[in-house]
Amino acid sequence: MREKLETLVQPVVAGLLTLVTLIGLIGPAIKSPSPHDIPVGLVGPAPATQQIATAFATNAPGAFHFTTYGTETDARAAIDARDIDGALVLGSGGPHLIIAGAAGDGATGVITGVFSGVFQSQGQTIAVETVHPFASGDPHGLILFFVILAVLVSTLIAQALAGLRRGVSFAERLALVVVYAIVAAPVAMGVATWIAGDYGSGFWTATALVALGSAAIGAVVAGAAALLGRPGVALAALVAVLIDLVCSGGPIGSQLLPDAYRWLAPGMPAGQLFSGIRGALYFESAGVSTPVTVLSLWLAAGLVLMLLGALVTRRGAAHGADR
Repeated sequence: MREKLETLVQPVVAGLLTLVTLIGLIGPAIKSPSPHDIPVGLVGPAPATQQIATAFATNAPGAFHFTTYGTETDARAAIDARDIDGALVLGSGGPHLIIAGAAGDGATGVITGVFSGVFQSQGQTIAVETVHPFASGDPHGLILFFVILAVLVSTLIAQALAGLRRGVSFAERLALVVVYAIVAAPVAMGVATWIAGDYGSGFWTATALVALGSAAIGAVVAGAAALLGRPGVALAALVAVLIDLVCSGGPIGSQLLPDAYRWLAPGMPAGQLFSGIRGALYFESAGVSTPVTVLSLWLAAGLVLMLLGALVTRRGAAHGADR
C-alpha cells in the first residue's frame, strides 16, 4: 500500500513543484515589463541632443543609455557593430530614426514607440528607417528563438536519459555531448531554414554557435547527472534550462525584465546564444565574441562537473571493492 501511495504521490508532488516554480519564475518577469539601458545614439546639434538626454534622464530614468555621435555615418557604424540598437538623427530635414531590426522587437519597439510619441506630441513626424532587418520568412526572429528552446530542451532530455544510466564512463558522456551537438545543430538550423527560407551567408556560423550551445548545456547536464544523479539532472534543468530561458526574455530580450533577471542574463547561455545567432546572420558576425566566451565557460564548467563525477564514481567503486 505504501509503495502504491508513493507511486501516485511522487509524480503529483513533482508536477505541482514544477508548476509553482514555472509560475513563480515567469510571473514576476513579465508582470510589469519596462525598458532598461537600451543603447541609443544621438546625432545633431549639441544643445538639441543634450536636451533630449536630459529630458529622458528626468522623465524616464534608466530607460535608455545615450551615446552622442558627431555624424550619421558614425552612428550607422555603431549600429553595424551592435554598440547601439538605434540612432536618432536631428537635422534640417526633420528627425530621422534609424533602428536595427534584428536587435529584437523589444528594444526596437520601445525606441520607435517612445521617440515617435515624443515628436508627435510636438507636431512633428519622425521618419523611421530599419537596417539589419530579420529575414522575411522570420520577421520577428521567433523561429530562431524556438530553435534555441528546442535545442536546449532536447539536449537536456538526451543527456538526462544517458546520464542516469549506471556504468556510463566519462569518455562515453563526453562522446554523447559532442555527437549530439554536432548532429543537433545542423538539423535544428536546417529545419528553421526550411520553414523560414534562406537566412543568408551566416548560416554555418550560426550553426556552429548552436552546436557550442548544445555542447555547453549537454556537458552541464551530463556532469550534474554524473555527480549527483537525479537531483543533479533536476538542478541542471532548473538552472541551465528553465531559469536560463526566463532570464533571456524570450524573443523580446532581457532589457525589459526586472533587475534580478537582467543581472543574471549576461552570464546565461540562452540569451547569449540568441544574440550570437543574430550577430552571425544579420550583423556579419558583429558581437559574436561575447556569446562564444560565455558558452565556452559553461562548457568548461560542465566538463569539470563530468570529471568530478567520474572521480566520485571511481572512488565509490574502489571503496566498495575494499569492503
